[in-house]
Amino acid sequence: MAGKRVKTRMSAMAKREERWAWLFIAAPFVGFMLFMAYPIVFAVIASTSKWTGLNSLWGNIVGLGNYIKILHDAKFWKAMGTTVIYMIGIPIGMILGVLIAMGLNRGIPGKRVLTTMYYVPVVSSLVAVSILWAWVFNYDYGLFNGIYKALTGMHGPNWLGDEHMVKVSMIIFMVWKGLGSSIILYLAGLQNIPRDYYEAAMIDGAGSWAKFRNITFPLLSPVTFYILITSMIGGFQVFVEVQVMTNAGGPNYSAATVVYYLYEKAFTNGQLGYGSAVAVILAIIIFIITAINFWGQDKWVRTID
Repeated sequence: MAGKRVKTRMSAMAKREERWAWLFIAAPFVGFMLFMAYPIVFAVIASTSKWTGLNSLWGNIVGLGNYIKILHDAKFWKAMGTTVIYMIGIPIGMILGVLIAMGLNRGIPGKRVLTTMYYVPVVSSLVAVSILWAWVFNYDYGLFNGIYKALTGMHGPNWLGDEHMVKVSMIIFMVWKGLGSSIILYLAGLQNIPRDYYEAAMIDGAGSWAKFRNITFPLLSPVTFYILITSMIGGFQVFVEVQVMTNAGGPNYSAATVVYYLYEKAFTNGQLGYGSAVAVILAIIIFIITAINFWGQDKWVRTID
């Protein structure tokens, strides 16, 4: 009959393939719900309570009380300020990464050995290298102060015991730890730029700076964007370095980060609800900064046509 839909029956093989397809889809979906969605929802609910892990969550709901306390806590803002100061290391690491990658891209002897040496810190245990650098920065017998005393005859600064020098020390360590990753990414980006662009620029009489400004830097912008995003997200999550290299967040809490503050409140003081509120605030900050970066990428990120 005209206009009547004919219902087709699936073969046994098609039904079996459909069942397997649903199983493959269900596995990551269930994993996401159990290990991502549920913890996020639980953390948001816990952030509105005085939950300690031992008492009842639902019987201790305080609404926005935790958030109000956080925003009025001077230690939180000090930790947030220190976290932002540590971000100074991001552009420093990116500049050094570009310069070293450009040097390695010239095909110098021992390029593979140098690349490996630069990348070793990235894959090394963060706890292990933090312990190593705590020794390097040691006031009495550290490597830096030993070299400083040998050159000047005077004792070096108290790297981890001074409120200002501890920030410098942490920035130096973070730049060193992440430099290898930036070098590898920039080196890959440089090798992806067609040589024809440089040859055309050379014919036009462009110098080294002109080629870098008009070719290298714009075409490395996707790599720069990726490093910037991931570094900022990682910068807001700094914890292990502070925990291992300093005592109780450094002198006068000068080295503590937001995640260290979260850890102290949640696991040292047993205020898991309060710590969940800090985590929610941190997640919102990271989301906003990441969204702003993605919104503005069209203004400066260039790709090879």
